[in-house]
Formats: sequence, C-alpha cells, structure tokens
Amino acid sequence: MDITRNIARFSWSSCIMNKKTWIVILLFVHILLCDCNASQPKIKVNSRQSCMNGTNTGQQRVQVEFSSQIVENEFIVAFKGYYSNSARAGFISAALREAGVTSWHLLPRHNPATDYPSDFELIKIGSHIADGIDALENHFNIRQVTPQKLVTRTLKYINETDEDRAEGNEVDKEDLQSHKGPPCNESDKADPCWTQKYHSSRPRTHRGPSSLAGAFWFSEVRHKNRKLLRAIPRQITTALQAEVLWGMGYTGAGIKVAIFDTGLSVDHPHFKSGRVKDRTNWTNEKTLDDGLGHGTFVAGVISSHRECMGFAPDADLYIFRVFTNNQVSYTSWFLDAFNYAILKKINVLNLSIGGPDFMDHPFVDKVWELTANKVIMVSAIGNDGPLYGTLNNPADQMDVIGVGGINFEHQIARFSSRGMTTWELPGGYGRVKPDIVTYGSAVRGSAIKGGCRSLSGTSVASPVVAGAVSLLASAVINRANVINPASMKQALMASARRLPGVNMFEQGHGRLDLVKAYQILRSYKPQASLSPSYIDLTECPYMWPYCSQPIYYGMIPAIVNITILNGMGVTGKIVDKPLWQPFTPQYGNHIEIAFSYSNTLWPWSGYLAVAISVSKSAASWEGIAQGQVTLTIESPAEDGEDTPRTSIVKLPVKVKVIPTPPRGKRVLWDQYHNLRYPPGYFPRDNLRMKNDPLDWNGDHIHTNFKDMYQHLRTSGYFVEVLGSPFTCFDAKQYGTLLVVDSEEEFFPEEIVKLKRDIANGLSVVVFADWYNVSVMRKVKFYDENTRQWWMPDTGGANIPALNDLLAPLGMAFSDQVYEGDFTFGDHEMYYASGTSIARFPTDGLLITESLKNQGYEVMKGESVTVDSVPILGLHEPGKGSGRVVLYGDSNCLDNSHLQKECFWLLDALLEYSSHGNVPPIFTERKSSLTFTSTELPERMEGNHLYRYSKVLESHLGTPQSRPLPACPHLSFSQPSPLNISAPTNLYKHNKLLSIGLEPPLPFINNPGVDGALPGIRDAPGSLNWDLGPGANMHSSENTNVFPVIAFLGTALVLVFLVNHMYKSKSKPRRKKPRIKKIHHALYGSPSRVPGV
Repeated sequence: MDITRNIARFSWSSCIMNKKTWIVILLFVHILLCDCNASQPKIKVNSRQSCMNGTNTGQQRVQVEFSSQIVENEFIVAFKGYYSNSARAGFISAALREAGVTSWHLLPRHNPATDYPSDFELIKIGSHIADGIDALENHFNIRQVTPQKLVTRTLKYINETDEDRAEGNEVDKEDLQSHKGPPCNESDKADPCWTQKYHSSRPRTHRGPSSLAGAFWFSEVRHKNRKLLRAIPRQITTALQAEVLWGMGYTGAGIKVAIFDTGLSVDHPHFKSGRVKDRTNWTNEKTLDDGLGHGTFVAGVISSHRECMGFAPDADLYIFRVFTNNQVSYTSWFLDAFNYAILKKINVLNLSIGGPDFMDHPFVDKVWELTANKVIMVSAIGNDGPLYGTLNNPADQMDVIGVGGINFEHQIARFSSRGMTTWELPGGYGRVKPDIVTYGSAVRGSAIKGGCRSLSGTSVASPVVAGAVSLLASAVINRANVINPASMKQALMASARRLPGVNMFEQGHGRLDLVKAYQILRSYKPQASLSPSYIDLTECPYMWPYCSQPIYYGMIPAIVNITILNGMGVTGKIVDKPLWQPFTPQYGNHIEIAFSYSNTLWPWSGYLAVAISVSKSAASWEGIAQGQVTLTIESPAEDGEDTPRTSIVKLPVKVKVIPTPPRGKRVLWDQYHNLRYPPGYFPRDNLRMKNDPLDWNGDHIHTNFKDMYQHLRTSGYFVEVLGSPFTCFDAKQYGTLLVVDSEEEFFPEEIVKLKRDIANGLSVVVFADWYNVSVMRKVKFYDENTRQWWMPDTGGANIPALNDLLAPLGMAFSDQVYEGDFTFGDHEMYYASGTSIARFPTDGLLITESLKNQGYEVMKGESVTVDSVPILGLHEPGKGSGRVVLYGDSNCLDNSHLQKECFWLLDALLEYSSHGNVPPIFTERKSSLTFTSTELPERMEGNHLYRYSKVLESHLGTPQSRPLPACPHLSFSQPSPLNISAPTNLYKHNKLLSIGLEPPLPFINNPGVDGALPGIRDAPGSLNWDLGPGANMHSSENTNVFPVIAFLGTALVLVFLVNHMYKSKSKPRRKKPRIKKIHHALYGSPSRVPGV
C-alpha cells in the first residue's frame, strides 16, 4: 500500500499542480534553446553580455578591394643574405659607381626593423635607370632587382540581408561608394573622366547598363524552396567546438600570433592584460591604433576573451600595422615587417589580405622565407567569387594555408574565390585551392571600441582558421618539433569534412574540424602527403572538371597538378623518379603516365604534375582503367637522427576511357595566345566595367569560360586545351580551332601552318574584342596615391595580331568599338565593347546590326548609333577546306561580366564549322554590304607587350619575334604492372600515419552548432586518418535537427500543461471536513489506487 501511494503521488495531476516543478522544466528547455555559451575553465564569459546583442546589431560583409601599382623609379634591391645598413649601402654604391650612375639615393625606412640586418634595400634612381639596374643585378651579393609596388586595399562594410547571408549575394559597389578618379574636367566633353581604378572584388553578374558615368545593378530572380535554416551561433568558437580543447586546459598559451592588418588600440577591453605583447607600426602614419576596425575584428576572432569569444585568448599577440587609415601599403613595408616577424620567432601569422599579383617576386619570396622559418601563415583566398580563377596571393601559394568561406548552412559563400591557380598557365594546369573552408559569413567579432559586430568575407574566415591553428598549436606545444607549416596543413586537410555536391576548386579538402585536427596532431608522425590524395576522373562533382570529360587516344594529355606537402622537413626531394604501376586486372595498361615535378621541395612543399594519356592499343576501347603512382620523399636527418627521413606516398589513379570521338566533335581551345594580369596591364573586355578593369582570370575553359565549357560538353563536344603554338598540334584530329579573346602575338610559322591546316579541313572560329589606340590611352590605369598612369599593352583583344593571322584569308577586324542590345531570331543579344569586321571575302556570309559607337562615346561623351555594322562573318575558302567564322565580341561567352550569354550562337557556329550546315537564322540575315578601302588598326607606339609576351622580344629597342620554341615532348614513364585489384574507394585510400602518444580524449557532451560529436572516445594508437576525408571519420554534412527536437519538446510540454490546468479548473473541488484535514496533515493523504 505504501509503494502504491508513493507512485500515485507522482501522477501527472500531481506534477501539473506543482507550479515550481513546471517552472524548473520550462527553464531547462529554455536553456536548451538558448545559444549562450557557458563559462569554460580559464575562460571568463559574461553570460549577460554574450547572450545580448553587441554594439552593432546589424550583420555586414567586409568587401576587400585590392589594387597594385608600380612606383616610378623606385626599386627593391634584394641581397643574397642579411647585411648591415652600411654593408648594403656599400654594395649598391660600388655597383652604381662602376656603371657611372650618379643620380640615385637610398630611401629611408623608419620602422622597428631599421636597426637590424636586412636582406633588401629600397633605392630611387633618377637617370640611366636601365644601366643602373644592370649594374646592380651583376653585383655578386645582389640576388635581384624589382620595382617597388604600392598596394591599395579598400574595405567596405556592406549591410547584409538574410537573403544575402544565405545566398552569399554580392552587393552593388556602385550604389555604396563613388569611386574617386584622377583630376579631370567633367564638363569637358573632349576629355571626360574615363580613367579607371582597379578593384578586384567582383560585382554581381546580370547587369543592366545605363550610362557610362555609372551603371546600376539588379539581382536575378531566384526561386527558393523552403528549408530548415541553421541557427547562427552567438560564438564562432561554439560552432567549431573550441570548448572541447578549453575544457582540457588548452587556450593558446605559449603561441606567438602575428596579425598583419590595420592595428589595434592599446586598451581594448576584449583582450587579456599582458596578452598584446607588441604593437608595431610599419606605415608612414604616426599611430599604432586601428582607425578602420578590420584589424580589431581579426584580432578578436583569434584571441578575444569576452563577449564575442576568440579561439586562443591566452595566445601572445603581435600586432603589425601595415595599412594606413587610407588603406595604402607598400611592398617594402611588408618586407620589413616580415623580417621582424622572423626575428620575433612568430608561430602563426594571419594575413587577411590578398590580391591577384602573384608575380610580386620580393613579396612571394619573403613569404617563402617566412614559412621556411616555421611560421604557419594563414591567408584569405579572396572575395571574388563565384567566378573561377579568382584566387588571391599569398593564399594561392603551396606553403600557405589558403582559406575559403562558407555560411552556417555549410554552403560555399558566393563571395568566396574559386580555384584553380593560374600561375601554371598556359602550358600547365592549376593547383587545387583553397586548402580548406570555414565559417566566413555572419561571424561575430570585436568592434573597434568594444562590443561585438558581425562581418562576412574570407578575411573573416582566415582569422577563424588562424585562431583555430593557434589553439591547436598550444594543445600540442609539447610536440613543437613536429609542428610546422606542412604538418599543420596536413592535419587540417586530413580532418576536414567534405561538403556534398561541391567540387574541390570551391572547397579544397572540406570544412574545418577543430577537434579531429587535434586528434591527428597529438599522434602525428612526420611524413609526406599529397593534395589531392588521389586522381579519380570518374568522381563527380568533387573532381570537377577532371570528371566532366573522359579521356581517349590522340587527345592532348590531361594534366593533374598535385601538391606535395613534406612534413618531415623544410627541404626535401623525390628519390629517383615517380613510379607508374598500372593494375593489370583493372586495365591499367591502357593508360600512359608522364611526370614533371619539383627537383627540390622547398619550403615544405613542391609539385607533381601528372599527364595522363591513352595508349594506342585502347583507341577503340571503353572502360575504367586504374593504377597508382608511387614516389619516395626524402628529407635530411634532424638533430639526433643518423639517417635521412623518408616517406613513401601512393597516388591512386582512376580514369574513364572511351573510343576516340569523330573529328567533328573535337574542339581545340587556344590557351597559348591568351595573356592576363599579372604581369602586364591587360584591360577588361567590357569597357563599362570601370571598377574592375584588369583581365586576370586566366581566360581558361575551367575559369572564366567555365559555363561555356559546360555547355559544349552538354552538347556532346569534347574540348581540349592547347598550351603551345599552333605548330604543335595535329590539325587532322580536330574539327574546329576556337580562338577567343587572344592578346598574344603569333609566330610567322603559326600563320603559315594555320592557312595550310584550313585548306586541309580544319575550321577556325574567332571571337574578338575591342581594340582602339585612342580608347586604350583613355582607359589608362590611374593610381590616386602615386598619381601615375599605367597604359594598357593591348585592347580587349590584340586585333593587329589577329589581323596578321587572318590576312592570308582576306579577312580583318577594325579598330571601331561598338555596343548595344539587339535581337537575333528569338534570342536577345548584347554586344559589349566589341569590334567590327573590316575585310571579308565577297562570297562569304556577312551579318550586320545597328549598334552604338562606344569608342566615340568614350572619346567625345556623346552617343551615336551606326547602322549596318558587320559583326558576324561565315566563309568556306574552297571545296574540301575548313570553314572560318569571325564574331566581334567574346563577352557573351565570358563569365567575368556576362550579361546575355550566346551559347546558342556558339552551337550554331560549331554546327557550321564542323558539318558545313548553315542555320536558316544566318541566311535570313545575310547582308549585301560591300567594304570600302579602310586602314587597319596598328599597334600602339611605345607599348611594352614584349615584356610579357611569349612571342616577342626586344632587339635594340624594337620588338621582334622570338625563335619558335620547340613543342613540348612528354616522356612517358616505364610501367611496372601490379597484378592486384584496385581499391574500391579511392576517397579513403591514402592514410596519414599516426602513433598513439597521449591518453584518449575525455568523454564530452557539447555538440555545439553541428551536433556532430555527442561524445568522443578513441584509443591510443588506433587513429588511422584519411588524407582525403573518409566516409566514417569525415562524414558529409547532415541537417542539424537538435533545435527542432527542442522546439517540439517545448510545445508538447506546453500542450500538456494547458490541457491539465483546464481540466483541473473545470472540476468542482469538494470541501473536505475540518477533522479530515487535521488527520491528513498528521498522517498523510491516502491516494486512490487507479482501477484496472
């Protein structure tokens, strides 16, 4: 009876009537739903402040715009070692005195590194510049002489809507800020303000042009399905489970972190007393404080200890102010600051800046030197997405951890730059970048005067990784001898979680996983690894673009550029040669492999280019072929070791082989004759894009012509890339040669061969762009800080060179610049700064259109419409020959500033070029225009194209053609067949070796935002990590249902509460006799036994 009574006391009705019990339950559920961060050991958190909004409740995206400009007559003289001030001055003086150069002086550098030896000097030469440079370069102690460069970075804090954050939309730059230009007279129609300033951040596509004075932008209409949104965490540290490492006592102590940015105030409340060890100013302004807020935000994400938490609050901060409040910097400032960072033995360096100039050699060389001194550099990959080929330097370097951005939905942020690297073009192929991605959208960090703000951008994602790296380094500080830039990057890559449906040029190895990276580092064994860790040309979409097209006999070999990471030492080498081992059961003998690779791996890295071709025996074979590449990496022995360190690495290869397609379906893309920035000023193809004037995306089918390539593949064409002169391909193999937006000159031998190839059946389709010397002078590059001009070396295309190529065919383009909308059949077209046809055979098919003379508008400021502008020409020179097509504008194929695509036109032209079928849409528009004798455009006098050209060279001050280079020849590796079965899952194949060194992680129950790890248990020595994420330990992303469960639980509790309270009120309460009340008070109230 007593047991029954006790059970009855806890019936639902009793609980419902207990108000205190319900209050406790509701408070508990509320805590579950609240995203506040509880205090952790050694971390002080004000729960009231962390749960409340900061001083800036709006969320913003930081848009970083970058420009780089050569400073006239100023040069950086790099020495072969570190020398004192007097020694450096003596070397320079001796070299210039011997050459008879007297007009020069050293430029003073007043900064904290002045009193230390340096490996460079800054000099200004007044006259006889060429003689002075030659004399300096010939001095035995001088390594190189390069121009001084001025860097301008423009930060804009753009308010974001929920849609912007979810989709990563770009916000109109023109609407936010008017761009300053050089002094000009707006009222002077003869000389309107048509100068430009380069901004690398990309505006949104699909624009509606208005006037040349300013274009307005509009967003495309998008249909969105309803979806469950993840909650944006109040603390970025919670999203990455930094509390796990905090709970183990790791908070960044003992790690020196350098922040190269805009400075930090001395008394900012978010940083622990004594943790800001050093603040240095490398600019020409007399302040150490942050006048912009960007440096404060970055420092807060890394090391704040209150309100908006940083990852490593006990790390030692070294603040380098390298940008002025006007956001100006110089290469020499960075070089001095980098030297000082090496002197201070910095462990981790965050660089939330970047730009496209990967040919700023002093800067790039100094980054190599930094990492060679075990400085782990983390850098933002850039905010120039979603266009491909927009990686920023130094994040695109092999030894730097390049970071891309995602939102809290685990989607690649639209603004995040995409790969591939373009260093290797045109002869090779780019490397995979970014390395990893992490949260870079709506991240909370420190505001300039205290409180918190939310920002978005890869300059936000970079300090997230830098903070995580600092925390990881402190967690394995007892293993400092094996922690270096390569091993840290290996751990981050091996532990990263791959995002589903996203290719490697968007996400790299995947999303940062802090806890798993720690597990790898604590048991890491020095070794070499590869990125990517396997080649699978059948795995889509991750292996795009390799997986988008099978290989076949006779094609130009597919090149996969692999990065070698060497965690064994700063220097190393490949022993002997890489070994190709085809798997006999998997038809590996049907493919041939050739290699090119770094002779020396330094610093911490190198490359392995794998060229894949199909053997002649498989010309008609279709199937999957597999094998592996094996290479041995060797590094010198470390202290206490007797033998060199070695690591054997295996690279699985899997490809799909098909029979050779018919000639008419094979299209050859001319990559060799495309030039881009850097190193020269090659202007954009659309003159209306005044705030993005440089052509820097590589003009490759996998970068800014990606959509065109995908369309051709969908249409059944096979596209190959020619990275060598026209003399190096067999024209009988191809139906059409596609020449689009070429800026390079042509060898005389190429012109002769192409005419012969056309006579033998090769068709050529040319998409040109504007070229006009007067317009080129008008759109010269103006730098506001140095007040100097940078003249373009060619127009949107090199029309004089194209005309040389077309002259034997009786064709030529003009120097007129046209623009306008028109209708072509049922298709809306936009002609964006194109040229017109000046000469064409009379028996050809010519199509004209009414367009605005944009060149006249640029020069005179007035709009004039011209009728019967010849824009398209089709011609078949003779029976049995190939066909030639000319079109005056390539912008409708180029993703850089695509407004109205013309892929349908390309389809129609390829149908004509491959099969001779003229679509009716062309014959209906045939024009009877006759050409009058006109002068063809000439090359601009004084241009410096020969400096960047593969075809031209300077001879006695006059450009002339170089000798024709030899065609590339691949030496295929001798196969060593293996009679074994290939692994079924290449994704999990390569492993990072590990050894158990520490006890297992404690069980934790802090899933954070992801809900990924309710508990972590591992056994020493049991770790076996995939270099590329695996299926188990590196799962793909899943929707987080924890907030939904908590919400439903709260709803059910409230329903029960209301229901029972309603029932209790509806029943009349019987009044108990007073004597029974006394009895119940003394002996307890008997409970009814429920009936059965």
